[in-house]
Amino acid sequence: MRDVTIIGAPLDLGAGRRGVDMGPSAIRYAGLRERIAALGCRVHDLGNVNVPLAEQIEPPAPNETLRYLQPIAAAVRDLAQRVRDVVAAGALPLVLGGDHSLSIGSVAGVAYHRRIGVIWLDAHGDYNTPETTPSGNIHGMGLAALTGLGHPLLTGVLGQTPVVRPGDVALVGVRDLDDGERELLRASGVHVFTMHDIDRRGMASVMEEAILHVSASTVGFHLSFDLDVIDPNEAPGVGTPVLGGITYREAHLAMELVAASGRLIGLDLVEVNPILDERNTTALLAVEFALSALGKRIY
Repeated sequence: MRDVTIIGAPLDLGAGRRGVDMGPSAIRYAGLRERIAALGCRVHDLGNVNVPLAEQIEPPAPNETLRYLQPIAAAVRDLAQRVRDVVAAGALPLVLGGDHSLSIGSVAGVAYHRRIGVIWLDAHGDYNTPETTPSGNIHGMGLAALTGLGHPLLTGVLGQTPVVRPGDVALVGVRDLDDGERELLRASGVHVFTMHDIDRRGMASVMEEAILHVSASTVGFHLSFDLDVIDPNEAPGVGTPVLGGITYREAHLAMELVAASGRLIGLDLVEVNPILDERNTTALLAVEFALSALGKRIY
């Protein structure tokens, strides 16, 4: 029987729009714990890490290239420590967001003192640095930070830099890149699978190759699932929607292949924004995809 431990990270300081701090509550309300337990898993919920509200702290300067750096760094460090302890206890950490900067902490906790792979399902590259960012929003820098690019408070969580090797990372579903991060990705060694690749080859081929890349020479892989990878016509409750995303069935197929690999060791569900959602649709989808990743099958 598998142990799954849920941790909420109600972080919206890294994003440009408010509301994703309510994502963990929306996903829980959609029946996450009960439905995972119905798969035969032992489920524990540790509640939320402590994250300050934007109203409680000094606002960033208009042109700041690392908005809310100090409170985000503190939050991801706290999350990394909790995830590290969950892994040490033998459970799979399931982290609910919250904006995608939280994954700096969740991946660092899963990767503590071991080599892991990462699959980053996202419409965006999240590979900006303070030098390339057009917005200063740290949720667009998480993957770069994990591979060692960026501010030391973000690249060295739990004292390990880089947290993951670029060659052990697969970015899947991307369709919106800033110019600077595009160049960084091309030079990085990260395996990038765009929507063009999915359209041309099909989701099965892309995910099988991604899983192969992130599983070679690693103990397993962490899956960071940004709900904006789904087409916004199906998942409207995200802060940075981009048309032309993957479909509901493609996402389920991707998660079914993740489960079949037997290599999943951590999972994030991020960027669910209930303020922008319709009848909690996006949170319900997040639960469905988590269940598929954890082994739920049609037959």
